[in-house]
Amino acid sequence: MRKFNVAVVGATGAVGEEVFRVMEELNFPVNKVVPLASARSAGSTIEFRNKDVVVLELTPKVFEEQEVEIAFFCAGGSVSAEFAKYAVEAGAVVIDNTSHFRMDPKVPLVVPEVNPQDIKLWRETGIIANPNCSTIQMVQSLKPLDELYGIKRVDVSTYQAVSGAGKSGMEELVKQMQDFFAFRLDETEIKAFAHQIALNVIPQIDVAMENGFTKEEMKMVNETQKIMHKNFEVAATCVRVPVLRSHSESLTVTFNDCVDVDVDEVRNVLENFENVKVIDDLPNKKYPMPIISTDTDYTYVGRIRKDVYASNVVHYFNVADQVRVGAATNAVRIGLKWIELESDI
Repeated sequence: MRKFNVAVVGATGAVGEEVFRVMEELNFPVNKVVPLASARSAGSTIEFRNKDVVVLELTPKVFEEQEVEIAFFCAGGSVSAEFAKYAVEAGAVVIDNTSHFRMDPKVPLVVPEVNPQDIKLWRETGIIANPNCSTIQMVQSLKPLDELYGIKRVDVSTYQAVSGAGKSGMEELVKQMQDFFAFRLDETEIKAFAHQIALNVIPQIDVAMENGFTKEEMKMVNETQKIMHKNFEVAATCVRVPVLRSHSESLTVTFNDCVDVDVDEVRNVLENFENVKVIDDLPNKKYPMPIISTDTDYTYVGRIRKDVYASNVVHYFNVADQVRVGAATNAVRIGLKWIELESDI
């Protein structure tokens, strides 16, 4: 297999670091890695395949100078907005982990297990967008259910880990718990989140929108419809919880009116869908939890049950490591699928 020169923009951040790990684990065909970051981080090193690699400064010319062919952008929307075009101009395909390009009608928004065919649309802009972390794990479970029965509406509540806010979010939770045990929680610093996160849940992620939802919630609505090429209704409530890593979601899925849900059928299609694992044994207290999904590449589904009142409604719970499944792993899988589809390059 041909090998590629691969850049990672935001190489020293949480997602960037995870991209290197996932590329190693999935045996990504790398000829040369090019870690890129701000001038502040340039000169530091990252480890890749047991070698220290020097981080270079992100500049408009670095993609051409390093002959980059695949560029993973993991450094925030403003960075992608400014620098992605230079990677494309240098001949690279950009796989963007930020929200900047997601709803651009010319840019494919891809979860490889769900809509791999959309990757072929990359040629129009040179960019493939990686969806929001919560959207990725949700559509991985929705896709087989839609194929089984046909989805009419989805209602989802998320329980999102602090690592969704980056390293600063994790550090803030740890520091606040330390302050709690030192009996000084009332003096703790509140910076990464709008409120204290230790021993609390915050029912707001991202800014408020005019319709009463948050930007994060509307991402889940709009991105789901784009990825699945369906206009079924979606309503989301996104909540930050004091968990370090892995997002959880409680879903209520309403199917077409004529459907009579068979829970065994639901369980079977989920068990047989790529990169989904079912843990569903309530009497024996077995179900998905963040401590199970963390540092794995699977979306876990459980608590599957038919609605008490409506025969066309099913409820379930899913959990996935949002740094991996919801960001790094999905991006690397996009890269692998791109290589497979564009093998004539």
